[in-house]
Amino acid sequence: MRYLVRDRLLGFGEDYWIEDDHGDKVFLVDGKAMRLRDTFQLKDTRGRVLIDIHQKMLALRDTMIIERDGDPLATIKRKRLSLLRNHYRVSLVDGTELDVSGKILDREFAVDYDNELLAQISRRWLHVRDTYGVDVVREDADPALLIAVAVCVIHLAEKERRDD
Repeated sequence: MRYLVRDRLLGFGEDYWIEDDHGDKVFLVDGKAMRLRDTFQLKDTRGRVLIDIHQKMLALRDTMIIERDGDPLATIKRKRLSLLRNHYRVSLVDGTELDVSGKILDREFAVDYDNELLAQISRRWLHVRDTYGVDVVREDADPALLIAVAVCVIHLAEKERRDD
């Protein structure tokens, strides 16, 4: 399943819809403005919160936390000791680790589990400016989680670029 994310609207504190490849609204990103840390919620079309995302405060490295139903689900941060600058590790609470690598700032990267592709993020398939696709490859994968991972990784990479 492919989802379309409007890149220019990815600012925290802004609301925007994520559509499927048929143009139907699937997820609402509800940005939370006026907070001390970057925060947003991923909601379904009925307004039900599926995922909460926020920046971890007081961390040595920039870190994003993904929660579901108030419980931690995943932690995302740039991978240490990697030769690739655009290499992130997603640590799920059950001990599973996802690997995110590629050209993050160009919106050309992949999310893998144990060398198996879960999702491909790309602008290549699209002709719409300022949009990228999140192509969820495995049918048993959690699309909301993978979209949240993509958005978090892009946010961390852009923040790191601004801080350099």
